[in-house]
Amino acid sequence: MFDKLETVEGKYEELMASLGTAAVQSDANEFRKQSKALAEIEELVQTYRAYKAVSQEIAGTEEMIKGGDPEMRDLALEELNDLNVRKERLSDQIKILLVPKDPNDDRNVMVEIRAGTGGEEAALFASELYRAYTRYAERQRWKIELMSLSEADKGGVKDVVVAIEGKGAYSKLKYESGVHRVQRVPATESAGRIHTSAATVAVLPEADEVDIQIQEKDLRIDTFCSSGPGGQSVNTTYSAVRITHIPTGTVVSQQDEKSQVKNRAKAMKVLRSRLYDAEMQKQHDAIAKDRKSQVGTGDRSEKIRTYNFPQSRVTDHRINFTSHQLHDVMDGYLDELIDALSTYYTAEKLREVTQSGQ
Repeated sequence: MFDKLETVEGKYEELMASLGTAAVQSDANEFRKQSKALAEIEELVQTYRAYKAVSQEIAGTEEMIKGGDPEMRDLALEELNDLNVRKERLSDQIKILLVPKDPNDDRNVMVEIRAGTGGEEAALFASELYRAYTRYAERQRWKIELMSLSEADKGGVKDVVVAIEGKGAYSKLKYESGVHRVQRVPATESAGRIHTSAATVAVLPEADEVDIQIQEKDLRIDTFCSSGPGGQSVNTTYSAVRITHIPTGTVVSQQDEKSQVKNRAKAMKVLRSRLYDAEMQKQHDAIAKDRKSQVGTGDRSEKIRTYNFPQSRVTDHRINFTSHQLHDVMDGYLDELIDALSTYYTAEKLREVTQSGQ
């Protein structure tokens, strides 16, 4: 571990020197590139330097204990205990910082929510999840853009796609992908029986054009008239767009804008993110096959969470986490759940790093 830390510290010094050179030469692109690389390792280097400084203090204090007078020895022993606690704390921080960072963590996201099994109740639940995620995003001061919305006939939504832009959006929301199950008594249930329905959530890292190259020849683009709930006409111009990516069979439809150009731009944005996510999923599956132990399969068909309204309980099945603040969760107060998931998976990655001897 310490050989790796010395290498990272050496790289940090090199970047500091090259950053100064880029500034002198007024090379803006190189300056941004070096600044980004520097920021990625700065916390690790500073923590490692603090660790080395404490280690030196410990060595000096131990020498003082060996040769000092009894009165100084007692003070030194007390100080040594504090220093060892600090060293252990810094060591733990270093291990966490050495955990490989998800390259997508700083990306914006596309959140897709679809009603699953359960008919009208599933559509209502899908709309409530959409509200919960948008409320959470608003509290994070993230930018929200509705990409598409298909309403159900009697309230709720069949599916909705929303773009969320903000610092750490993917790192916070990436564990929300999967099947969300709800248990409650529908308003239309006269016998008071609890029904179970579900909605699926997919959180896709937003892809840039440089990430996914889409050839025009691989696209089939159809235009049609926009329509509202129940098939009612919204306008009579061919402004709605359906794009099919022929090699993968991925289809994206967009009709929220009155302009065909705007609908196409939105549809391409969603398509690019779906293709990027599919590629990332392939890599994830390949890595998962080589793991000795896994938490879940990574398959989005998995049931990840249950929302039990009669008991005001939310249970995340991946980490056996339960909260009895269901009302708050549905109002967008997702921090407790998201923090618990992040802590759990960070610990899992740390365990893997420790076992591999990195």
